[in-house]
Amino acid sequence: MKISEFISYYEAFCPKELSLENDPVGLQIGSPDAILEKVLVTLDIREQTVEEAIEKGVQLILAKHPIIFHPLTSITTSDSQEKLLLKLISAGISVYTSHTNIDIVQNGLNDWFCELLDITNTKILDTKTGLGRIGSIPTTRLSDFSEKVRTAFGLEHLRIVAYNHDLNQEIHRVAICGGSGGKFWQQAKEKDADLYITGDIYYHTAHDLLSSGMVALDPGHYIEHLFVPKIAEKLRQFTPEIQIIESQQSTNPFYDI
Repeated sequence: MKISEFISYYEAFCPKELSLENDPVGLQIGSPDAILEKVLVTLDIREQTVEEAIEKGVQLILAKHPIIFHPLTSITTSDSQEKLLLKLISAGISVYTSHTNIDIVQNGLNDWFCELLDITNTKILDTKTGLGRIGSIPTTRLSDFSEKVRTAFGLEHLRIVAYNHDLNQEIHRVAICGGSGGKFWQQAKEKDADLYITGDIYYHTAHDLLSSGMVALDPGHYIEHLFVPKIAEKLRQFTPEIQIIESQQSTNPFYDI
């Protein structure tokens, strides 16, 4: 199978046209005519995943986060990111990225988050972009649901934004947006969410949330790692003749001490 054929199967499920304007999705490195036998699925392309791809002998990496975010003026070994590009090119490994389109598409990453947390009757959070979801859970205390989130994502710690550290308040309507979705908290508020879940909440955004009476959980950006097993499962259904390998490397830049 050619890479172009593989891409057509994937994009039938998750069209790149769904992505936000100027979001660099699609084939970023390589030839669409290259023959494909093995694919490595990963959240990020970092030094350890490049080594993993070379070791596994894959022809294509399918990643959520693009390896090229901004236009390049050079590709040299003096820059760490450009060095990764050169290594991939030298190894003959192509790269395809599926960024905001997998967040937006129905039965995509934000819907998988809802399934994992038993959030039902979901609707799109930000209708302008298609990002995020909002739905219902059985009425429960914030403390109990926070623990559910922590356990579901395998977290040691979880940041909570709540007035007076009150974990006894009851919640039943939850909004969620994978990645850095702090700017969508007002949409969550307008849609009567009791709780907003997203990563990378800024200090001043947290203050705004508190002033508005909103409660939020920040489980971190790395919860998007759910992309790896879920996309691998999809790909095995679409292209059973291709060997789909789930990256075993953690690319989370943060850890607890």
